[in-house]
Amino acid sequence: MTTFERDATSLRPPWPFTGRQDELELIRGSVAGGRHGIVVTGPAGRGKTRLVTEAVRGTDCARATGTPETRDLPFAAFAHLLPDTVSLHRAVQLLSGVRLLLVDDAHLLDDASAALVHQLAVHGRTRLLVVATEGARAPGAITRLWTGELLPRLDLEPLSREETAQLLAAGAGGLEALTVSRLHRLCQGDLRLLRELVGAVREQGLLSRVPDSGEWEWRGPVPVTATVRERLADLLDRADPGERATLDRLAFGEPLPVDADTLDLGALEVLEADGLVHIDDHGTASLAHPLHGPVLRSVAGRLRAGRLARIPSDRTAALETETAALARAIAETDVRAVPAPVGEWLVTEGIGIPAPHAAVRARFARLRGQLREAASWAREGLRTTPEDHPCHLELALSTAQSGEAGRVVAEGRDNLEPVAARVGGSGSVNRGGPSAADSGTPAAPSASAVDPGTPAAPSASAADSGTPAAPSASAVDPGTPTPPSSGAAAWWAAARGDLDAALEAVGAEPYDAVRLGAPERAVGRLTGVFAAHADALVQGDGPALDRAARTLEERGFLLFAAEAYAQAAQAHRDPGAARTSRTRSVALARRCQGARTPALAGLVLGELTARQRQIVTLAAAGLTNRQIAEKLTLSVRTVGNHLYGAYTRLGASDRDALPCLVELPEAQPA
Repeated sequence: MTTFERDATSLRPPWPFTGRQDELELIRGSVAGGRHGIVVTGPAGRGKTRLVTEAVRGTDCARATGTPETRDLPFAAFAHLLPDTVSLHRAVQLLSGVRLLLVDDAHLLDDASAALVHQLAVHGRTRLLVVATEGARAPGAITRLWTGELLPRLDLEPLSREETAQLLAAGAGGLEALTVSRLHRLCQGDLRLLRELVGAVREQGLLSRVPDSGEWEWRGPVPVTATVRERLADLLDRADPGERATLDRLAFGEPLPVDADTLDLGALEVLEADGLVHIDDHGTASLAHPLHGPVLRSVAGRLRAGRLARIPSDRTAALETETAALARAIAETDVRAVPAPVGEWLVTEGIGIPAPHAAVRARFARLRGQLREAASWAREGLRTTPEDHPCHLELALSTAQSGEAGRVVAEGRDNLEPVAARVGGSGSVNRGGPSAADSGTPAAPSASAVDPGTPAAPSASAADSGTPAAPSASAVDPGTPTPPSSGAAAWWAAARGDLDAALEAVGAEPYDAVRLGAPERAVGRLTGVFAAHADALVQGDGPALDRAARTLEERGFLLFAAEAYAQAAQAHRDPGAARTSRTRSVALARRCQGARTPALAGLVLGELTARQRQIVTLAAAGLTNRQIAEKLTLSVRTVGNHLYGAYTRLGASDRDALPCLVELPEAQPA
């Protein structure tokens, strides 16, 4: 859905309304028919007002809004709907004829207006759509709307990274992956801040064109906008010299050990109590919000920044530690998230990173299915070393396996394929397992593995058990060049739709053959879950492919898992099991930043409707049909009908099968 509404604070129209389809349907359902309405809550800037405005667009809706300036004036929010002098009883009578009433910023209502809203909810003749900011002091008459169970409550969750990317694509357009990730990390779901930051970086000329991609990137300082100052007033106005010095020290060097010689412990205690500093289980301190450090660095001034900034040798040591940690995770075939803030900080500040670190970051992101981020990391490495082969290889691979490949081919651009041929041609390749540089799946590294994650022949124990040996020093050395391989050429052939040529180019990279649908070429040449994946595909064993996919997903290989589930969907003889595998494949593929590979190409799924997804998620969380009906203000029969339709589409037989088919939200404290 794409709609516009003029932003009162600027001459530009706001971004198109994007996402939140489930929430939009829930709100519309709650104010339709014989239902009484709903309360929408969430932190400031989460998009509550925009969402409810979209929900009532085109309806006959009266509107009232609370403001700080009128909290002491009786019925101030309803002055345009009521006569000058009116009692509460008369106000209820006058507004009972309104079919739909939207009350925005209800936490700012005066007591009389809050009581009026509460009485309207009690009488039930007027459907109410009430919006309140979470954490703000609200009149008791408003909070009792949901605590007294007069109206259901929808607490808006922050947009995910994928949803943020969709919003930025619709509203800003053309931002590269690291910029999207940076904005998502800084804003933490604050959509007002998100839009303001994007506008500020544009107006201040901080966006620059990414060569050969048509995208824009943001590097350098964070603009200290009005919203930033408002959100961080407690941080920026810190008057105590010790506390401010501690904040500045962390801004330029976090995380830092809690040590009397390094940080002021008394100031740390106060800052931790105020929620500005976080102390982890290892006794290291960091700023509580990702926005804090960039803003403090932006306002520090040149002299203070020069005094507090890490010296180059400190940065180098920290970066080497991060590179080794990422390489070790690749070598151990477990690419779940690894904290690596130093590299991110260097890139976002515009300082740049060495090509070896960039290549490992790109490979790690690609293995996780973050294909656009992988391409961005590779480009960062090529800034400092334009001829770096590992970075060229990662750029070629991530582009070839994504939707970008089709655009590149359609535009007739051939700047990446020659690179793929040059760095990915015939040469010295290992024969003992899949090459991390190409398929991304390392077996046991040894001293001859000159790339972190590009294995030599596995040892006997690793081959027998399927467990990779510990990486050697050379395996995690980020400065050693990658050996050439044919994987990049294979994936570009696949991107052109020429699978025969792709399989010819696979050569010695056995896991590439599995992913491209020719597992017989890999039999006996892989270990662990990758061998299990190959064997299951050779046998056409759908349940075994599902098991391999689950293991790959657990280890963070989301794209490989999506491909394995897609292959399982083709192998299953049971139509229900096939639908289940397709559902999981679609869910994972959505998280892989535009992945387009042969295994995913034939994926066809009659997906659930927004309402079915909502009901299935609640059922998977353990709610009964009656509880779901009460929560969503539906009839029990309607819930049952939706679940029956969802079971058919998902291939599930009952509730017990649902938790493995849906992504359940993490439990939140009451």
